[in-house]
Amino acid sequence: MENRFTYDDYRNTSEWLLCHTKHRPQVAVICGSGLGNLVNKLTDSQSFDYSEIPNFPQSTVPGHAGRLVFGFLNGKACVMMQGRFHMYEGYPIWKVTFPVRVFFLMGVDTLVVTNAAGGLNPEFEVGDIMLIRDHINFPGFSGVNPLIGPNDERFGLRFPAMSDAYDRDMRQNAHRAWKQMGEQRELKEGTYVMLAGPSFETVAECWLLQKLGADAVALKPYLDL
Repeated sequence: MENRFTYDDYRNTSEWLLCHTKHRPQVAVICGSGLGNLVNKLTDSQSFDYSEIPNFPQSTVPGHAGRLVFGFLNGKACVMMQGRFHMYEGYPIWKVTFPVRVFFLMGVDTLVVTNAAGGLNPEFEVGDIMLIRDHINFPGFSGVNPLIGPNDERFGLRFPAMSDAYDRDMRQNAHRAWKQMGEQRELKEGTYVMLAGPSFETVAECWLLQKLGADAVALKPYLDL
């Protein structure tokens, strides 16, 4: 499906936000299920309901507050999405990915994406945290990709490489921070697979995904990349 947002739409939304907040975020965090309270860690915070923001979709999933929150986390200017969008809510892919391009135009250069997922790796336990090292975009096998349609070079290349989509230095920093926190449980790394949902995986599908080398499965967040 052709992208129905123009560059001007993204720019207008980014300019609206920059005009309505004093914050100039460098980092964007998409808070997944159960992590919405992370915004409470921000200092000097300012929030906007999605309904206030031009062109922004609305969250329909229970537990997703539908707010954009600006502030500082350990001295770093951040913007956090308290609620994300999904294809299973009925949104086309160009709406699901709308916020990330807006953040880019606001000057964000680091994106942290979080979500709840099901473990496929038999060595994983409930409550484990996994850093994504690589992913399998299952919907992409059938042509579902946020980059389909006319390409705008102002957002990036027509054919971007995905072999290093998950920054190695950031993953190493996460491991160092984990050790400094004194956590006893190991911080995992693995391959994540995205399915479209909203139905969960069958037993046979989980078996297949394990054979493909996937360690965890959920209904997001690859599209945000």
